[in-house]
Formats: sequence, C-alpha cells, structure tokens
Amino acid sequence: MKNTITENNRMKGHTAALVTILIWGTTFISTKVLLNDFQPVEILFFRFVLGFTALLIVRPRILKGTDLRQELAFAAAGLCGVCLYYLMENIALTYTMASNVGVIVSAAPLFTAIMSQIFLAQEEKLKGRFFIGFAVSMAGIALISFNGSALELNPVGDVLALLAAFVWACYSILTRKISEYGYDTILTTRRIFFYGILLMVPALFLFDFRFGPERFADPAALMNLLFLGLGASALCFVTWNSAVKYLGAVRTSVYIYMVPVITVVTSFLILHEPFTWMTAAGTVLTMAGLFLSQKKDRR
Repeated sequence: MKNTITENNRMKGHTAALVTILIWGTTFISTKVLLNDFQPVEILFFRFVLGFTALLIVRPRILKGTDLRQELAFAAAGLCGVCLYYLMENIALTYTMASNVGVIVSAAPLFTAIMSQIFLAQEEKLKGRFFIGFAVSMAGIALISFNGSALELNPVGDVLALLAAFVWACYSILTRKISEYGYDTILTTRRIFFYGILLMVPALFLFDFRFGPERFADPAALMNLLFLGLGASALCFVTWNSAVKYLGAVRTSVYIYMVPVITVVTSFLILHEPFTWMTAAGTVLTMAGLFLSQKKDRR
C-alpha cells in the first residue's frame, strides 16, 4: 500500500512538473507581444499581482499558525523565485544575447543538485548519471540556443544569468523546505507571491514603472497578461511547488531542460520559425539528458 501511495505521488509530481514546463515554455510569445507596450518590470509586476489575486479568489482563506522562521522562509522564497530571478534574467537580456541567457539559466538544476546535498538531508544522493544527463542536456540546449551562431561572451550579462540560475536553485530548495510545513500549497504559494510583490516595489522606481491603464484596453495585451498572470504565475507556481513537494527539488528542477525545447517547438508551430537539423539534434540530446537524469536505480 505504501509503495502504491509513493508511486501515485510520484506520478502527480511528474504530471505537475510537465504541465508547468509546457506553459512556461510558451510564455515567450506573450512576453514578445507585451514588450511592444510594456517594460519587462511592468510585465513582471502585473502578472504576479494578477496571480496573487487569482489565488486569493480560489482560496480566500488566510494562512494561519506560521511562526517567524516560516515567514522568513516565505519571504526568502518570494525574494528569490518571484523578484530576483526574473529581474536578473530580464536585466541580463539587455547586456548579452538571449541564447547565452537561455543556456546559462538552464544550469539551474546543477545548482539545485549541489545545494540539495548541503541543505536537504531527505534528497537522494546524486549518482553519476545525473551529471552525465546534465552534460548531455546542456549540449542539446547549446545547439538549440546558438543554432550555428557564434558564442559571444559578455561578462555582465552572463554573470547576471548565472546568478539567476543560482537564485532559482535557492527558490527550489526553499519551496522544498516550505512543503514540509504541511500547509496548503495554494496558500503557501500566495504567501510567497505576497512577499515577492512587496520586495519588487523598490525596483519599480528604479526602472521607471508606470501604471498606464489605457494599455489594458488593448484586447491582445489584456489576454496575454491574463495568460501570464493566471496561467504562467498562479497555476504554474502552484503546480511547480506541488512537483517539488512530491518529487523533491532535484528531480523537479531537471524539467527546466525542457523549456528551450518547448520554446523551439512552439515558435515553429505558431511563429513559423525555421526548425534546423541543429535544433532537431539539440532537442534529442536535451530530452535524452532529461530522461537520464530522472532514471532511478533498479534494485
């Protein structure tokens, strides 16, 4: 009976992670549309405010019974996963190529794996296949991202992208810890959003934020904001946190390898961008690395 329950939870975790990545991999289309009228920090702020509102409507109860240590964990998760990660990634894109950022940020699972061995005693010990899978996936992601173009290093942008990957690993570790508190996942995600939005406010003044309500009258802008707020934020952060709860921080984080693959497939189907042999080879390598990293020992 115990094995059945464990297997059911594992399947729930893999399903939640897959749903999350399928949506996150398509958000670039909505972001591209919104960047015509919105600054990156404006998109970020509006999407998480929408996400927080949606979670409040879905679960109007208040999260009670937390202590100071737990509140600090929620605040740290909000700072890392909602505020710093997206700000660093967006700023990095202004200094270096998008392909560089895509490859470097995909290194988040490696940071997560290393940190989990230090801070999470309940996580599985890493096997050699995890690192082999990481190398294979990164090779595939590099093929997808660069696709024949030359590698151009930019210290400022590349370091910011690397810090973004590290910050996301911190978020994964924190959500794993938060899952042990036993609270409702929607309530804990909403609390994380609250702190993330609160800590984001100082950045709004640095990046010349404006409300601009007339922009919301555009149906395309409104629909894409709703997709990012309700789908990519409210739904996906709940499903991602659920996946971390069931699978652990490391096994969930390797699904990040799939983001470039989903992005390429979506751009081919929707934007009719070319699908080259390097893209195909990169997709195969990335998926092979993902499955290799997820593979468990047979007893």
